[in-house]
Amino acid sequence: MKPFVLVGLALIFSTIGTLWAEEGSPSTQTVYGFKTQTLEGKPVKLSQYRGQVLLIVNVASKCGFTPQYQGLEALYEKYKDRGFVILGFPCNQFAHQEPGDAKTIRSFCSLNYGVTFPLFHKIDVNGPQKDPLYVYLEKVLPGGDIGWNFTKFLIDRQGRPVQRYASPVKPEALEADIEKLLE
Repeated sequence: MKPFVLVGLALIFSTIGTLWAEEGSPSTQTVYGFKTQTLEGKPVKLSQYRGQVLLIVNVASKCGFTPQYQGLEALYEKYKDRGFVILGFPCNQFAHQEPGDAKTIRSFCSLNYGVTFPLFHKIDVNGPQKDPLYVYLEKVLPGGDIGWNFTKFLIDRQGRPVQRYASPVKPEALEADIEKLLE
C-alpha cells in the first residue's frame, strides 16, 4: 500500500474512534458518554445523572404495556430521593404505537399517568437509525433486538448497564434489583 493511503486510513480510523468516544461507544464503558435531547429538544448529557441508579425504558402511548407508566412513576416517586431516575425514550417502531409529537406525548403521559420522570426525544431502538445509546445497551446486555416497547435497562451508580428486562416484566418486579443498587 502507498504511504498516503495508509496515512488516510489512519486518519479515518482515528476520526471514527473519536466520534465513537464522543457519542458514548463501548469504549467509554458507561452510559455517561452519551448525549440526547429532552422531549422538547434541549440537549442533555447523560453524565448529568452520574452517581444515580438509572432505568432506561423505551415507551409508547398506544401499547398494551402503556399502563406500565403507572408502575414506572410509582417506582420513580418511591426511590427518586435515594438517587433513582427513570429515563423514558418514546419509540414509534412497534406497530406505530407512539405516533404523537412531543407536546402530545408530554400531555398524554402527564394527564393519564402523572409522569414526572424525564422523557426524551422519540428514537429508534432497532434498525439502521438505532440510537447510539441502544447500540451500546444491547452490546453490553445482549438479548437481540429490542422486542417491543417497555424494554427496560437497569444502570448502576457507575453508569454500567447491569440488567435487561423484557417488556412484560412489570416495573414493581424490579424493586429488589433497584434496592440492591441503591444500598
